[in-house]
Amino acid sequence: MKTFEEPELCFPQLLNSSCRKTMRPYSVSVLIYIILFSISFLTVILNLLLIISISHFKKLHTPTNLLLLSLAVSDCFVGLLMLFQIMIIGGCWFLGDLMCSMHFLLSYIITSASVGTMVLISIDRYVAICYPLHYSTKVTPKRAKACVYLCWICSSLFQCLLLKDNLVQPGSYNSCYGECVVVVGFGVADLLLSFVGPVILIVVLYLRVFVVAVSQARALRSHIAAVTHEGSVSTNVKKSEMKAFRTISVVIIVFLICLCPYYCVTLSGQYAVFNTSSATFVVCLFYLNSCINPLIYALFYPWFSGAVRVVFMLRL
Repeated sequence: MKTFEEPELCFPQLLNSSCRKTMRPYSVSVLIYIILFSISFLTVILNLLLIISISHFKKLHTPTNLLLLSLAVSDCFVGLLMLFQIMIIGGCWFLGDLMCSMHFLLSYIITSASVGTMVLISIDRYVAICYPLHYSTKVTPKRAKACVYLCWICSSLFQCLLLKDNLVQPGSYNSCYGECVVVVGFGVADLLLSFVGPVILIVVLYLRVFVVAVSQARALRSHIAAVTHEGSVSTNVKKSEMKAFRTISVVIIVFLICLCPYYCVTLSGQYAVFNTSSATFVVCLFYLNSCINPLIYALFYPWFSGAVRVVFMLRL
């Protein structure tokens, strides 16, 4: 009876130096595994469909869709990273200190690149709505690709700098074996550059776009009676741009709702611990956002639904 009451250790052979497992009822653990694995599977599959659709069909190689492709790539990686979250749901990290640091590094790079991509999408919509006559010349597929590459490169270099100490000495901040802890250097700079600054920029751009969009909608309604054939084409273009704006707005709002708790928890104490329930919740919330994005595209973008049908029917 005494041995039954003793807490289970991650590494029983290490006795007092091992971390303790998180004890849950068996039914609860099974339910958590099923939910997390389902979200992970759907996230990877749905985002792979989006990646294949945009990559394969040249007609979809617009600047906005290339930015959505970058977001889909990061979301697909998020789905794969979720498998590690499933592995450590019991509160133990069995893959070693180096893999712990690499896991955090990849997670931070993906998050930073996702935020950067959201900023680029906001700028794209800002130019499309506020300067529609100059959009085709200022925003081109080549420039969109260059911005995406630059975003991922800068995110990688910046996060490597922040986690340099953890990469040089993996596991130096662990209090016991089986724990996965990293310390983020320049925590304030990371908070400002990776979250606060981009969020402020996104909000400012969208407020500006909202004001312009409302004024354009009023102008269209007031001149609807005097529409010529050219005006009709112009009206259709503006309607398509407004529809894209509404869709991207939904994506960004959902993204911010899911991302804010993640940053609040992971940066509040200058470290992140995977075996805490609060950290697990906000990470899963962030993962869920990556699964929601393709569903939003399928709901608002007919081209995505059509491309998915072509992919499933093997008409590539």
